[in-house]
This record gives sequence, structure tokens and C-alpha cells, in this order.
Amino acid sequence: MSDFHFYHPVVIRYGDLDPQGHLNNARYLTLFEHARVHYLIHLGLYSEDTSFLDIGVILADAHLTFKRPVLFRDSVEVGVRISRLGNKSMTMDYRMIETREGAELATGSTTLVSFDYHTGKTTPIPPRWRKLIAAFEGIDEGAPARKG
Repeated sequence: MSDFHFYHPVVIRYGDLDPQGHLNNARYLTLFEHARVHYLIHLGLYSEDTSFLDIGVILADAHLTFKRPVLFRDSVEVGVRISRLGNKSMTMDYRMIETREGAELATGSTTLVSFDYHTGKTTPIPPRWRKLIAAFEGIDEGAPARKG
């Protein structure tokens, strides 16, 4: 857990379950997204006054690995970190854990591209973002973040 400086609690709702009583596989990415937004809020990169069209990122790629079923009564947190900070894109890693036992439930990653929704074009990651992310993650602004 030490590689993740940010964790956000998520609630497993009854409606999130599949017929077997497990978290539906489509919900994992939604929970990762929920934690991602709270990561951006935590860093001051997004607030309630900000339009999602002005955030300037678009999801380009997603990967998910299931480790253990998530059940209705599980207490769950999702860790989020930036593992790669490129020129126009960044990779975010996720780690879903059951908080009572510390069991790893799922891992994943997404690639986010810096994007200007008003012009429809990619852009370099804004210097303010780069500075805040690098400071929070403890990395050099111009270098990729830690691997693994």
C-alpha cells in the first residue's frame, strides 16, 4: 500500500451486484473512475465549480485484473496513483482493497490523454498539473513515475 499515496472509500451497493452476489464486472471501472475523480479533487485539479469539459483529459485505454470477488458487505477502498507522466498522456494505476482484511480485490490502469474538448485536439499536460502531480507522487516533473 505504500506505493499509493491516495485511497478513496467506495460503497458497494446492492444494485452493483451480479446474479451470483459479486460486484458486477462492469462496475469496477466505474469505481476506479469515482476514485480517479476524487484523486483529482484531492490534488486541486478539479472542483465542483469546474466543468468536466474543462478538465482536459480523456480516457484512451483501460486494463483491469480481477483478484478476488467483491461482495455486498465488503468494506472497499481504491488506491490511485500516477505511474507515468508523459508529454500528452499519463497512466493511472488502481488498487482495490478490502479494508478489514487488507486483501487485494482488483488492480488496473488507465491511460488518460490531455485533451482540449473545445478544439477537439490533444494538448501537452498543463504545467500546473505536472507540478502538482509530481509533488504529490514524489517524482520528477519530466520523468516517468515509479514502475510497479
